[in-house]
Amino acid sequence: SEDAPTEVTEDAVKEAPEPELDPWEALELEAAKWKDQAIRAAAELDNFRKRMTREKLDAVRYGNQGLLEELLPVLDNFDMGMQAAAQEKGSMLYMGMNMVQKQIGEFFTSQNVLEIPAAAGGEFDPNLHEAISQETCEGIDEGKIVRVVRKGYRTGERLLRPSNVIIALGAESTESSETPTSE
Repeated sequence: SEDAPTEVTEDAVKEAPEPELDPWEALELEAAKWKDQAIRAAAELDNFRKRMTREKLDAVRYGNQGLLEELLPVLDNFDMGMQAAAQEKGSMLYMGMNMVQKQIGEFFTSQNVLEIPAAAGGEFDPNLHEAISQETCEGIDEGKIVRVVRKGYRTGERLLRPSNVIIALGAESTESSETPTSE
């Protein structure tokens, strides 16, 4: 019947005409989209190249860091041997060990490995030093280094191993029992 309501189907909605863009505007929008993608891709490629260059330089600069870290205990033991051999400075053993110590020093210098400065009475820096103990010490202010237990090293700006140090405690306050004075 003619009075029956007409049903709107999905097919009828899909077939509804969309407002058409001018073909020239559609091409401009498409070109702008591709231009934006090209600029983003170029920026990503440039960032990738910079990151790879930086990582390559770091790999060359710090590639042997693991080897150097493994050599540090050997250097510690060699230093202990040098201290024992120093008892007889004229001996052939001492002279031979001294030559080897110079070669080791030259090798570490060529690898840009530097000893971290730490001396009795020096400033404690938690970025470079590891406090393993505290003790009271006359003449050294609280928080300063009393002595170095193990030397620390760095290569460039990277820490290979912190210096193990003992730092000074503050002067112990001895409270004497005073009798109050009468006023």
